[in-house]
Amino acid sequence: MSSVLYDAQGPQAKRRNILYTAGFLVVLAAVLWWVYKGLDDKGQLEWVLWKPFFSGTEAYSTYIWPGLQNTLKAAALSMVIALPLGAVLGIARLSDHVWIRVPAAMVVEFFRAIPVLVLMIFGLALFAQYTNVPSDDRPFYAVVTGLVLYNASVLAEIVRAGILALPKGQSEAAMAIGMRKNQVMRLILLPQSVTAMLPAIVSQLVVIVKDTALGGAVLTFPELLASANTMSGYYGANIIASLTIVSAIYVIINFSLTSFASWLEGRLRRRKKSSGAVLGVDDTVNIAGAAGTGTAA
Repeated sequence: MSSVLYDAQGPQAKRRNILYTAGFLVVLAAVLWWVYKGLDDKGQLEWVLWKPFFSGTEAYSTYIWPGLQNTLKAAALSMVIALPLGAVLGIARLSDHVWIRVPAAMVVEFFRAIPVLVLMIFGLALFAQYTNVPSDDRPFYAVVTGLVLYNASVLAEIVRAGILALPKGQSEAAMAIGMRKNQVMRLILLPQSVTAMLPAIVSQLVVIVKDTALGGAVLTFPELLASANTMSGYYGANIIASLTIVSAIYVIINFSLTSFASWLEGRLRRRKKSSGAVLGVDDTVNIAGAAGTGTAA
């Protein structure tokens, strides 16, 4: 029995896939055992190293929660600034005016080509030399500046690609009925492209959350990952346990973002499919009667 996408597997293919699956499981089990044995030999699985995370709230209230707050604060502020800035730059790149399109393209290509860590370091030096920002706040401002500049340029390309992916007939039909280009962009193209762009936009938001860790590693920004090093020193070199807990928190945050994006994308698609007006029985009868008599509805 065949499918539209592929042919049904024969007996030999089924046996071969079973062997491949069994071999993969054996290799995976061996790798997991090797990791477990290595950690156990180094004493990293002893209860005394994991106890602070499961027998009290001191580790969370003193180290993890403050670091998580800084991570979420920097990521949220970066998202709020980068999203509209990226949308403006992406639309500007589609402008018919050269004096708008070319500068926008130069800004996007320039900041998209520079590593975000370099932008953060540059921001730190900029705030130190040319502003009165307190030294304790400079790492936060530098992290947000680097994240905004880099991710706004990436989001601009996502917006531009999402709009260009729409059929040209959409804009041509809108202009044929007398709509101006800004109306076509605002009322026709952007609403339709949002659904297609949503997965890529959320993926970039996940990148923003993770890239806040660069500020902790280089700029002494007290974010979530930096709290792991502080905890491991305070509780006695339990770096593996600290990093495991912090990694689990990152997974929860990013998985929540992607799950929300999937739910929102599905909701938007369903709403588009069901956006037509629902006619009752009386309405149907009236339309049929008007069609039969030749009168206008």
